[in-house]
Formats: sequence, C-alpha cells, structure tokens
Amino acid sequence: MSESKGQFNSNFGFIMATVGSAVGLGNLWGFPYKMGTNGGFAFFILYLLMLCMTGFSVMIAEFAVGRSTGKAPIEAYRELNSKYTIVGYFAVAAAVFLLAFYCTLGGYTMKYFVENFISIFTHGGIYSTGDTSQYFSDFINNGGSVVLYLALFMIINLIIIMGGVAGGIEKFTTVAMPALFIMLIIVIIKVLTLDGSGAGLSFMFKPNMEAFQGTGWINVLGRAGGQMFFSLSLGMAAIITYGSYLSKKESLVKNAVIVPVADTIVALMAGMAVMPACFAFNIEPSGGPGLLFITLQQVFNDMGSVGPFFGFLLYFLVFIAAITSSISVAEAVVSAAIDARIKKGKSYNRKTIASIVICIEFLLNLPTALDALGGAGLPQPLGFCWLDFYDLLAEGLLMPFGSLCLAIIVGYGLKVEWLQEECEAEGNKFSGKGYWKACFKVLSPLAMVFILLGQIDSFFSLGIFG
Repeated sequence: MSESKGQFNSNFGFIMATVGSAVGLGNLWGFPYKMGTNGGFAFFILYLLMLCMTGFSVMIAEFAVGRSTGKAPIEAYRELNSKYTIVGYFAVAAAVFLLAFYCTLGGYTMKYFVENFISIFTHGGIYSTGDTSQYFSDFINNGGSVVLYLALFMIINLIIIMGGVAGGIEKFTTVAMPALFIMLIIVIIKVLTLDGSGAGLSFMFKPNMEAFQGTGWINVLGRAGGQMFFSLSLGMAAIITYGSYLSKKESLVKNAVIVPVADTIVALMAGMAVMPACFAFNIEPSGGPGLLFITLQQVFNDMGSVGPFFGFLLYFLVFIAAITSSISVAEAVVSAAIDARIKKGKSYNRKTIASIVICIEFLLNLPTALDALGGAGLPQPLGFCWLDFYDLLAEGLLMPFGSLCLAIIVGYGLKVEWLQEECEAEGNKFSGKGYWKACFKVLSPLAMVFILLGQIDSFFSLGIFG
C-alpha cells in the first residue's frame, strides 16, 4: 500500500467514508423520484434484484482492485494487467462527468438550506412566496446566484480534500454520516404525522406489477440498475480509490455487504420522507427532480412556524449527503493525478493537485449551472440539457460499461481465486465463494447488459422496450 497517499485510521472511518460516498443525492433525491415514476414497489423489487446480482459483487471487486494495488483506477488496472488500463480511464472519466453536474446540484442544496436557516429567524424569503415552483424557477434562471452557490460548494470540497484521507475525508464523514441518519429520522417522524401520509407508504410498499407488463420492465430494470450504480458510486473510481486506502486487516466481504445495505436503508428512508409528504399534500409523486426543491419546500411552507426549522434540517442533511459523495468522486480524480506523478518519479503536492482538479470541475459545471435545467436556451448537446448530457455519459454509459468490464475481468481474467486471495489477507474469511463465482461469471455481466440496454433506450427514447 502507498503510505504516502494516506490511509484510513479505522474501519469505522472507512465505512463512514464509503457509505458517505454511496449516500448522496442518488438516495435523497434520485431514489424517491425514480421510484415515483417507475411503479413504486415494482421499481424497488428490481433495485434489490440488481443489488443482489451485481451491486455486492462489483463493490467487493472494486475494493479488492484498490486494496491489492494501493492505487486509483488507472494505475490499479494497469498494475493488474496493462490491457485492463482502459477500464481505469472509463472509471475516472465517469467521475469527471459526474462531478460536472453533481456539484451544481450540491449548490442547489446549499441555497435551500441557507434560505431555510435564515427563515427560522425572519420567516421571509422562500416562505414569503406561495409558489415554490416559481421560486425554484427564478433561482435556477439566475445564473449569478447558481454559480455563487456552485463555487461555495466546490470550495468546501476543496478544503476537505486538502486535509487528506484521515485528516480531511475520514474526520468529516465520521461526524457527518451519523448526523445525517439522525436528521433523516427526525424528518421522517414529522412527515408521518401529516394527514394522508399513509397513502405514500402504501404507494412505496404495496405490490404494483403493472410495470412488468410486456417488455417495459426492461426500461424499469435499466433505471433501477442505473440508480444503483449512481447511488453506490460504482464504476466511477471512488470505491477503488477508497479501497486503496484500506488496511489489509479489514474484511472486504463484510464491508462489501455493509455499505450497500446501509445505502439501501437510507434510500428507503428518503422515500419515506418524500412520498408520504407528496400524498399528504396531494402532490404528484412523479414530479421528477422538483420533488426535492419544489414539493418538499411546499410541505415546509405549509407547516407554519416550524416549517423553516424542518426545512433547514432536511436540506442540510441533503447537503451533507451531497458533500460526502462529491468528495469521494473528486478524491478519486485527485488520487489518479497523484498516481500519474508518482509513476513518472515526480513529487506532488496534494493541495495543488486538488486545487487544479476543483478548478477544472468548476469550469465543466458552468454549462450545467447556467443551463437552468435546459430552460436557458444554451446549445443542447445531442438534444439533452447539460445535466442530462453529463448524466448520460457518466451514469448512462461509462459506469455500467466499466462495471461490466470489471465483472468480466474478475470472472474470466483474474478469476475468482484472485479475489479470494485478496479477501483472505491477514486471516480474513472469504464467505460464499459459489455466490461470488456465479455473480462474476453469469449474473453480473447479464444484469449489466440489461442495464446498458435499458439506459440507452431510456435516455434516447428509442421505444425498444416500452
């Protein structure tokens, strides 16, 4: 392991950092609205299926690739076999494109928690309008304001990453993640006291198999799989990078189960905070991204004097989730750049490299920030708004394709015995070898193909499966 790049001080710190990477807007924003637009319980069933077929296996494989080499994806894959290097480039490219829209959304969360915090004392601002949809529209169309919050969000990322693995990332996430869980529980308790909230729980958990009719289920499968990759940070370099900072004494099998399970629990909790609120206030649950910034804000507006406090609480926890995810993805790019310097025999300065990476990502975010989700009249790449374009490249293509390559590499190139050897380092157990072998040789590649087909069909509205 490369000690010069840093290492987690404890397994708890590693778990909190990795869960923090997984628990982001993909849970608190993406999961509820994708669940709402894809049949509720039917979507969740396919999500769990994808988790069992490929989520656990890709997670443990990425941990193993990172820890066995002590490097970020590009050099990690190169060390395993030079012909695998291109997969590392896919992973880092996915991280770059993901940050190119994710940080703009992180800025949105900052705007809303700041506005709600101010309103605790003034009950004005965002609470003085009766139209939360118009307020959101006015904000995203105000390019200067969006860019300001984007810059603030990225500066916070930079400060944490500059602190290094133990002194920055681990120290932040060991406090932030427990706080996130506590705040989310408080919000759920409040939302479930609303009249009519029970219909939201029914929508989530009552079996609804209409989405399985015909071939449309493949689209839902693609969306569930894409959501899983986005939510778990798979295929985007972050997990491999964090794995490279993990001690050999820690159990990869245990961690590869804990992280996805914790992530799924938070996804369900997020749904329990959002969907009951939708039904309590007769709001359409398929409202897309607006569920977070329009629907929930309307809920807080209607709560009276306590609204700003609960609004601040929710948007602050969404902000924490966004930060813990963005720092993991940004760290992956920073770590890859450090590896490149080390390979050339050159010295490096973490703060300088982190600053350069953040500046580049800021520039890449500008089209997303100024595009107003497609409403600003900017040129539309391939007919997509800039957020959807970056999302297509990252979540739609690079992440599932890179993970497909990883599953094939472990199943047919390195063999599961390589994974077993890494997992059994320093006396740890490698449980369920038959399950892992079935995943890497059959289940994961097959699931990834369906996910890719579903994603392509969904993004380009080809109508192949619908």
